[in-house]
Amino acid sequence: MSFEIGTDADPQHWHEMTDAAGGNRMNALRAAVLGANDGIVSTAGIVMGVAGATSDRTALLIAGVAGLVAGAMSMGTGEYVSVSTQRDSEKSILRLEAEELEAMPETEERELAKMYEEKGLDAELAERVAAQLTAHDALGAHADIEFGIDPNDLTNPWHAAWASMISFTLGAMLPLLCVVLVPASVRIVVTVLAVVLALALTGFVSARLSLSPRLRAILRNVIGGLLSMGVTYLIGSLVGIGIG
Repeated sequence: MSFEIGTDADPQHWHEMTDAAGGNRMNALRAAVLGANDGIVSTAGIVMGVAGATSDRTALLIAGVAGLVAGAMSMGTGEYVSVSTQRDSEKSILRLEAEELEAMPETEERELAKMYEEKGLDAELAERVAAQLTAHDALGAHADIEFGIDPNDLTNPWHAAWASMISFTLGAMLPLLCVVLVPASVRIVVTVLAVVLALALTGFVSARLSLSPRLRAILRNVIGGLLSMGVTYLIGSLVGIGIG
């Protein structure tokens, strides 16, 4: 992905051309893209595997719905637990840092000045900056430069959990509806094409969010999804033959 870079005569900042957002919003977007992608791939794998063993519409529906519900709950719970752990860690770090600031404020201010000096400020300027930041918001200054944490914008587990659960459900609906509603004669072809298009879309969105090359992300998504469907369909076919 390329952006227009300005000059001193015509200033342009690449980040102003993006949809850059705060930490919590980006975290929810990440969870949503991951959830949608996982919903598409995992549910497509399930229904394709069952379709390889049987053409019975009821069996396909039951397997698809079970996979959708289980996957959505798993994604939501997993995101909540993961982000909650991160939030707990951030809160513990802030608590310990606050205790240090209370117990040895002068030492902490010298430490802050030293860190700014290591970043390139001369010693005198680093001391003035540290003094001003300490007077304004000592905890915020230390949390930012030492740990990259914003005390006023801690990660929210509920945002990620709901985004992941809802997006997984929406993503899973595509292969499920295709394999259940489409006539058996073209069921596999239509499902594969629909999944490829959906994975291309999620690959494009993930590339846009991460500011990475779009084609690479799309190909990675599509190839992974095709491999997953192919393997599960083959295994389902072999199981169906064995049972039959």
